[in-house]
Amino acid sequence: MSATTTTLVLVPLLAVLAPLIARALARWVALPGIVFELLLGIAIGPAVLNLVQPSEFLEMLSQFGVAMLFFMAGTELNASAMRGRSGAGAWGGWLLSFGVGTALGWIVAPGLGAVIIGIALSSTALGTLVPVLRDAGEFTTPFGRTVSAVGAVGEFGPIIAISVVLSERSTIQAILVLVGFAVVAVIAVWQAGRTSYGRLHRFVESTMHTSGQFAIRLVMLIVSALVALSLALNVDILLGAFTAGIVWKLLISDASIETQEQVESKVEGLAFGFLIPIFFITTGIDFDLEALLAQPWTFAAVPAVAVLLLLVRGIPSTLAVPAGTARRERLAVGVMGATGLPIIIVATSEGVAAGYISSTTAAILVGGGMLSVLLFPAIATAVRARGAADEAPAA
Repeated sequence: MSATTTTLVLVPLLAVLAPLIARALARWVALPGIVFELLLGIAIGPAVLNLVQPSEFLEMLSQFGVAMLFFMAGTELNASAMRGRSGAGAWGGWLLSFGVGTALGWIVAPGLGAVIIGIALSSTALGTLVPVLRDAGEFTTPFGRTVSAVGAVGEFGPIIAISVVLSERSTIQAILVLVGFAVVAVIAVWQAGRTSYGRLHRFVESTMHTSGQFAIRLVMLIVSALVALSLALNVDILLGAFTAGIVWKLLISDASIETQEQVESKVEGLAFGFLIPIFFITTGIDFDLEALLAQPWTFAAVPAVAVLLLLVRGIPSTLAVPAGTARRERLAVGVMGATGLPIIIVATSEGVAAGYISSTTAAILVGGGMLSVLLFPAIATAVRARGAADEAPAA
């Protein structure tokens, strides 16, 4: 069997196995499916079984996957959660995390490498947390809105930082180009939200169950257009994908609830059923396990990074919590805010390619991010559940 054929069979197989394994283990521990996508990817990759090699084909699909991950994060952006105390606290917390993370990074990799580490340590995986919040019925609660604000800033802030730090232009030029992209993005968002799109919604509804599937085609056009603009301006494609999600949510927001739910289901099927799993499986395949195991201290550093995420990102995330919030819920927000992986993957891979950090440092940071995804959502959910039980009146 050729390498391409093996890839075509094994990657979809792993995408099917991941939720089955997550479901089978749910009675003992609730873990996001992406944990198993990553671990299975590592298992079939060069580091373990060597059944699948990194390839240009997988890399291309992976780029589509990460774009859809951030598109979905953009659609979940809760504007109301970004206002007032939560929004200000979320931005203040991220700036504090970024500053502390960069200062700590200077110890390991002085210069721009420290900024890369700061970006990684100040990130929050909103795209990973949204399914967890939804499955737990928390997405529309005050807790869910606070986590959404922390997560949105924890993705948007690092994306901006990546676009400036890793640009081939000077810092001033990169900022000016970023401002130019922001102007175009704001115009697109303003235009999408300023009027009703009744004719568009009717056409979406008329093709919902036909081969036309206009909604999905339009989503892909919006993502492709804003990603292409990002590439043309040499800013990170994640910024374009995130903005595309905001634009699409505004375009469809006036449609009937039934239409919105049907379109959302189809888009989620494309994103979480196909493209996003490929991104995480490919990340596992590409993971440099050899660098992580090269020295005893490198593997031991992985849990240390997870602890750093709790300290550097988790504690400042609690600044977004509304006044009067119970202690356990505040703690749960902090633990959720410390969950980071996609931005860590993107920042470290680009940092290694640019020569700012070593592959060993990247592997340690990604390993810590994996551990955060493995543990933190489950811990936060348990802490919140325990808090709710303690506050419940005695029978």
